Parts: sequence; C-alpha cells; structure tokens
Amino acid sequence: MSQLTIHRRERLRLPIAPQTAAAARPGALDITDIRHFPVREPVSGNRYSLLRIATRPGLVGWGECGYNPNADLKALQSAWVGKPANAYATIAPSTPFRAALDIALLDVLGKAANTPLYRVLGGPTRNKVRAYSSPRSQEFPVAVIDVPAPASRNQGKAYQNRILELVGAVPDDGDFILAGNGLLTPGDAASVAKTLETKHPLWFDEPCSHSNLDALRKVANETVVPLGFGAGIDDPGVFQALLREGFIDIVRPELAIFGINGARRVAALAEPYYVAVAPRHAGGPVGTAAAIHLAASIPNFFIQHVPVPVAEQDRAMRREIVSPAVETGSGGFLELTKTPGLGITVNESALEKYHAS
Repeated sequence: MSQLTIHRRERLRLPIAPQTAAAARPGALDITDIRHFPVREPVSGNRYSLLRIATRPGLVGWGECGYNPNADLKALQSAWVGKPANAYATIAPSTPFRAALDIALLDVLGKAANTPLYRVLGGPTRNKVRAYSSPRSQEFPVAVIDVPAPASRNQGKAYQNRILELVGAVPDDGDFILAGNGLLTPGDAASVAKTLETKHPLWFDEPCSHSNLDALRKVANETVVPLGFGAGIDDPGVFQALLREGFIDIVRPELAIFGINGARRVAALAEPYYVAVAPRHAGGPVGTAAAIHLAASIPNFFIQHVPVPVAEQDRAMRREIVSPAVETGSGGFLELTKTPGLGITVNESALEKYHAS
C-alpha cells in the first residue's frame, strides 16, 4: 500500500473519530438489559415479537419485529448489552430481532432528547398520517380488494369480469388498492392492470413475483396503473434494481424486517425516482407507533397499512398492550404522537397474558 493511500485513509478517519469516541463514552445511554416478549392474538393467531431495551440512565425503549421462534436472544444480548443506544447505525442485517432493536434504540434516543421520535429523525414532514386497513372501515375508508385465486394460468375475460365486479362494490368516490398477493403470472397481471386503468386504483400491489425483472418489464410496459412491491424483500438492493428499471411506483419495505432506519434508507433510494413509500406492516401496535414516526420523518410517504384485526377480542388485546390507542383513526388518518420517543406506554403484564408459546 502506498504512503499516499495511507495518509488519505487517515484523513478520512479524522471526522469519524470524535463521533466514535463520543458514542463510546462510559454510561452514555449504555444498554444494561434486553428482554423479549413474543405475543399472540387470541383469535387470529397472529404472532409478533416485542423487545424491551433498558439503559443505564433508566430509560427504556420498545421495538417490534416479526415472530421468529429461532431468533437467538442470547446472541443479541451478548452483542449489545454494554453498547450505547446511539449505536443503532451499526446494526447488521444478520442481527437477531434486527427491526425491533432498531425501533427500541430510537425510542430511547427520543426519550433522552425529551421529544417525539419523528423530531429526532428530522420531521415532521406532515401533520397527520394517511392510513388504510383491511377490511375497509369507517375510520380507514380506503378499500383493499384481493384478486381471486386463479384456477390456472392465462385467465380470460371471465376472470377480468370477476375483478371488475369486486371493484364495482367500491363507492364511485372511494379509493382502493388491488392486492395481487403475487398470485398472477406477468401476463395475467398485465391484463388485469389494463382492465382496471379506467378505475384508477391507488396501486396494484404485488401483481406477480418480483424475482424475474424481464417478466416484470411486460407488466410495467403495458399499463399505467401504479405497481407496488415489497413483500419478503429484505435487501435494499432489490428495491434499487426495481427502481433503476422503472418497474416500481410504490416501494413497500416491511417494517418488521427493516425497522425505521432501514425503511428510511429505502425511502431515500426511492426519492430521486419520484417514487412514493407505503410501508408494509402486519404486526402489532408497537409497530404501528413506529410506522407513524417513520411516516412523519420522510418526505415521500404515501399511505400506511394498519393491520386492525377483524375480531374484537384481538383489537382489545392490542389496546391492552399499548396506550394510548395509536391505531384509532379518523377520516382515514392517524394522529402524530406528542410525547417523547415512540409516544406510547407498554403494559408488560398484558404481554405476559398474551405470551406466544
């Protein structure tokens, strides 16, 4: 290695050194304990994992991610107990409970700053958060229409008519999302999208698999209906490829995979392409609280899914776990929280009550 290269690398390290030293100050929001609470909704059976981070100053942060019975909590504790909460940028993609850890650390930082998390992240970019749920409700009037499961490949006119019939149930002035759930071939997806162009869906979600870019080109080139992808994607590079080719109009990073910071990075990738963000969220109310702060911190946010359960028993569980009731909407919008961090209180006794085995 040349002497010039060595000197250049030393210069590059200089601005980073003070930040690293500050982050490593003993006692500065050091993590002292990490606890895991897997929970299960009593009727739907939906499971998700909550993480509780305790710090030396006494601040506690909460996060949420998808349920994974094989995730290694001891490995997480070994790697993170003793680290400062402001080291969230060093979370590796392979970290157990990655999204929950990210959200919990940010919750601590918001509380340390005595301000709502979206302000720590540079917001707010809006005063309220547009949202939808499935099934449609008075609180969240945007409808989600699932395409019928195709009996075979290459569906004909009868299949198109079935979808038009489903769409016809939406009020003339109502918005809707067509959910393909990855069930269709690119050819069928293109045909369905073409059929619905005059109905103006907000977007066609997961019309087909995103794994074959050449096949996606057929769908994107044959319709003006916006296309949304994100289910199962855990690598920002996949979004980058879809954006570069012009195949995606709505990026949908999964909050339970990426957390707040990861989803913000995907949003930053999408912004130069004038592509909007509608994060995927299928977890619990802690995740909903995180989604509100994510929405309030990015300029290209579009709309947020709120996974409100059908059964009242499940909805009551979610209200029991988290207060205030962050999933209560009005006119299709969620309110921004005003208190520090995520702006919620988590009932630990309720987490034990609904523990997932």
